[in-house]
Amino acid sequence: MKIEIIPCLQDNYSYIIIDESNNTACVVDPSEAKPIIDFINKKNIYLKYILNTHHHFDHIGGNRDLKKKYNSIVVGFKNDINRIPEIDILVEDNQIWKADNFEAKIFHIPGHTKGHISFYFFKNKFIFTGDTLFSLGCGRIFEGTYKEMFDSLNRIKQLPKDTKIYCGHEYTLQNSRFCNKYDSNNLNLKKKISEINNKLKNNLPTVPSTIKDELECNIFLRANNLETFSKLRDLKDNF
Repeated sequence: MKIEIIPCLQDNYSYIIIDESNNTACVVDPSEAKPIIDFINKKNIYLKYILNTHHHFDHIGGNRDLKKKYNSIVVGFKNDINRIPEIDILVEDNQIWKADNFEAKIFHIPGHTKGHISFYFFKNKFIFTGDTLFSLGCGRIFEGTYKEMFDSLNRIKQLPKDTKIYCGHEYTLQNSRFCNKYDSNNLNLKKKISEINNKLKNNLPTVPSTIKDELECNIFLRANNLETFSKLRDLKDNF
């Protein structure tokens, strides 16, 4: 499987997962249709599936146009049936979604929204975390609770350390400043910040990250109890 990173809107990332054996593809969280259509047409691949991590417009904005153009199949969380447009396949926690050569385990990871999920392609060792886990950060808590977000992050932490993390936004530099303020003696973090700056100077995305990197550098994953995590989340909201 090959993953292409598609910048959308101001700072969103959508992802196209290509099965090169038969030239079919999934798109994860199409914020808008045009960049996806441009890529699909240029590469002459078949967009068969649309995978949504949650219902926020900057993650589902392209659903209708893409489905209309390619007759793609929309996959999303069962409890968001009324919030994800054009949804076809309803998935639930711990389910294995398998279609053609695509295979992912569904994690229900509430906190940012009640219906947030991730798609963990366990055979390929990559996960799409939407707005729950960012590189060096985590999502704002809109619909869920601190405990739900803390538990969701702890669940992701258990994955193999070489798992690649594809998140919903290019927030890494700003997140790194917050981590550095409250974890200033972290040498792994300082090395990571240098790598981030080099990538951005060369107009490269800072994703994917890895579970290993986030365990070493992401202050939210390094919080070992709910109280500490909650305080950090409040501080980040006003950072």
